[in-house]
Amino acid sequence: MTSVKANGIQIESDTFGDPSSPALLLIMGLGGQLIYWQDEFCQQIADSGYHVIRYDNRDTGLSTKFEGLSTEEIMEKIGALFMGQEVSVPYTIEDMAGDAVGLLDVLNIDKAHICGMSMGGFIAQTFALKNPSRTLSLTSIYSTPGNRSQYPPTQEVKEAMMEPIPSERGPYIDYMLKFFKLTFGSGLSFDEDFYKTLSEKAYDRSLCSEGTGRQYLAIMSQKDRTSELGELNVPSLIIHGDADPLVPLAGGQATADAIPGAELMIVKGMGHVIPNLNAYWSDIKDAIIEHVGKAA
Repeated sequence: MTSVKANGIQIESDTFGDPSSPALLLIMGLGGQLIYWQDEFCQQIADSGYHVIRYDNRDTGLSTKFEGLSTEEIMEKIGALFMGQEVSVPYTIEDMAGDAVGLLDVLNIDKAHICGMSMGGFIAQTFALKNPSRTLSLTSIYSTPGNRSQYPPTQEVKEAMMEPIPSERGPYIDYMLKFFKLTFGSGLSFDEDFYKTLSEKAYDRSLCSEGTGRQYLAIMSQKDRTSELGELNVPSLIIHGDADPLVPLAGGQATADAIPGAELMIVKGMGHVIPNLNAYWSDIKDAIIEHVGKAA
């Protein structure tokens, strides 16, 4: 893994495959570290002929952490945004897309396939809109065009997201397991060992609950991209589960409808699932490889 200075911050990244191959940039979602993109997942794509790059978003993992807001202040701002009020936020989805651009600049990559899940999908869409000439293809997973009021989570998930993230290791792991189970969907059995191990690795690597809160403020304050996406001329694959309680399928459908020529892949029974090749993501991996191959 490598830490680089990009877009004015430190960004931790990791790569798989031949640097001379076409690049695929993977962007993780809210609070998710680069290790959420599993090694096996990345390596299998790299083995298909791609230079795969994963990285920690700002305020996550080993990348730069921002300061200036307490947990209480973050929760107050989130509550105000839920009430439809305007508030100032530490940074925006556009700023986070700028991080992705800066990382590619440092890596001397002019063009790349851009893939993001959940919040990473918002960032990936924004990257493509701001940098169409640098975008070989777009893959947006579990995301929306940005109008959060139209695509709310279930009440149970909304309440879970408002709970404070525990700072101690055991309670944190229990908290994450509960949330992963809640959002997993109904099509397959939940692999508790996988998610327990992932949560342990994430905690031991880096925990920044305030950073997750600041990222959530960026999500909550993002603009509606529907109109802009209508002008996007980039090969696009939209992937969504039909049992997603965090970002409803309607958000994925709206994203696909907004982008001319976009392909929509609906996965039956899938919720908001962290990449796990034993649960849905083997097929998703194959779909991504096919998509970027056609767009090359």
